Amino acid sequence: MALVSTLSFSPPNSPIIMNKTPRIIHNSSVVPPSSSPRIPRCIVVPDHSLAPTPSQYFDRTYGHPIITDEFRVEHANKLETFKRIFGEVSEDPLQGLAMTDAIQRLGIDHHFQHEIEQVLQRQYMLSGDNYVHNCDLHEVSLRFRLLRQGGYFLPAGVFNRFKDKEGSFRHELCMDIKGLIELYEASQLEIEGEDVLDEAREFSFKNLSKWQDSKGGHISNTLDQPIHKSLPRLKARNLLTSDLQATNGWLNILQDVAKMDFNLVQSLHQREIAHVSDWWKQLGLAKELGFARDQPMKWYIWSITCLTDPTLSEQRIDLTKAISLIYVIDDVFDVYGTLDELTLFVQAVERWDCGASDGLPDYMKLCFKALDDITNEISQKVHEEYGRNPIDSLRKAWKTLFRAFLVEARWFGSGKFPKAREYLENGIISSGVHIVLVHIFFLLGLGSTDQNVEIIDNNPSIISTTAAILRLWDDLGSAKDENQNGHDGSYVDCYMKEHQDIEIESARQHVIDMISDAWKALNQECLSRESFSMTFCKASLNIARMVPLMYSYDEKQRLPSLDEYIKSLLYQSVPMKTLFPTKI
Repeated sequence: MALVSTLSFSPPNSPIIMNKTPRIIHNSSVVPPSSSPRIPRCIVVPDHSLAPTPSQYFDRTYGHPIITDEFRVEHANKLETFKRIFGEVSEDPLQGLAMTDAIQRLGIDHHFQHEIEQVLQRQYMLSGDNYVHNCDLHEVSLRFRLLRQGGYFLPAGVFNRFKDKEGSFRHELCMDIKGLIELYEASQLEIEGEDVLDEAREFSFKNLSKWQDSKGGHISNTLDQPIHKSLPRLKARNLLTSDLQATNGWLNILQDVAKMDFNLVQSLHQREIAHVSDWWKQLGLAKELGFARDQPMKWYIWSITCLTDPTLSEQRIDLTKAISLIYVIDDVFDVYGTLDELTLFVQAVERWDCGASDGLPDYMKLCFKALDDITNEISQKVHEEYGRNPIDSLRKAWKTLFRAFLVEARWFGSGKFPKAREYLENGIISSGVHIVLVHIFFLLGLGSTDQNVEIIDNNPSIISTTAAILRLWDDLGSAKDENQNGHDGSYVDCYMKEHQDIEIESARQHVIDMISDAWKALNQECLSRESFSMTFCKASLNIARMVPLMYSYDEKQRLPSLDEYIKSLLYQSVPMKTLFPTKI
């Protein structure tokens, strides 16, 4: 995964993707609708190659730990031991930063939320004292990043003291590799108007690039995959399987805890995907709708990426059900339904009653019934858990998605280009991000007040900026999945149609800049959260972080990085030292 602002994109197969052969699969007398890719852009290989039984991917080198009661007790004891160490050592400001950073990087911060919050509160108080003026670049940058990640707004002006009289970062900082790395990481949490962080990113990137050849892969990894824009669990996996060569004893203890925790969570996820697979098979849509994608693994990966807390198991399963319908309905609009049928489909969803689907083709009736059943099921669960039924909001979200799909079907069915701005406004909705985050909002119990419900019903900025990142990132790519050959409109196409004197690389750079601006807006939303919990903010960030992994096709139109992510997350255990036996 690479930093958006420094990506090198290959040009598409054709500057105007809409000139490709139309997708005509059902009722060829009508030109079928076509639309740009949605959030659940599927991988290029059939799903069964990415969703084997767990035994097929068991790591034969390390084996899988037997998750016994003794194993869990050992894990709990080590966890309590480290909590005591954390409480003692974190009293030192620099050690507190280092331990918080290590806990978060290793992916076990869900066990230390209270302790981390105490550290961040102390660090935030220190940030206004004279103490900070005696700190070096590394410590100032680390404090800045951790505080902003935790929702504390620390002004970017803290970096001005590292500048010279001419307003440039001091030359001697070019030799401070440790400080430059952390400065580059801190710059990723920039919001709009923070010129000093723009300068910090450029300065640190330029100077770190000079050290890449002589200082190994750590610098390259930082430049390509900065922490804030990378998937936390993937970064944690890389750390857990590497030799940290810790100089302090607490890091060794922490790594042992994290390895055990990773394998415990992996075991939980294996049970969840088994549940999802059984549910999808029993639903029967894969059998009845042969044209639709049959990829429950892909859908579930979005859920475990969005909701990382192990305690949210049921929420992940329910979210996967909603995501599966985005995929299926996307295929109805993209590769099967005629424009007349799609219009009727949208009208039925707008009415949303038992008799609304009577006039639909059988395959659409099946889709509508599944949509109605799943929406009712999730709404009932939320109502029982939190005392408020979200069915009106969920139905409203689905209706909005259907309308956006139909708009695109009409655009691309007629072969006409919309204006770039009009395309993007609709594409933000048709991305499916809104559906995902609205479901997450209610599954987390955030819809307990009229005010909060009103906010989520009106597509707030935290959703639209996340969706913009996905839509624009996807539109820069050229690869197609196995069932999506045909019209695929993109913002780049629409923009070039409006600006016919512009070169394609200039148009693509314009989109890259838009993605960078969207990240700044998303950072701002996560810092100024009023109606959204930290868990919801992290879900939004994780969707944006997932995008490069989900859309980075290779020359064979496959997603090898996603394949490896799935295997490492679900089927390859982390090697560890434990008193208890493993399966080989």
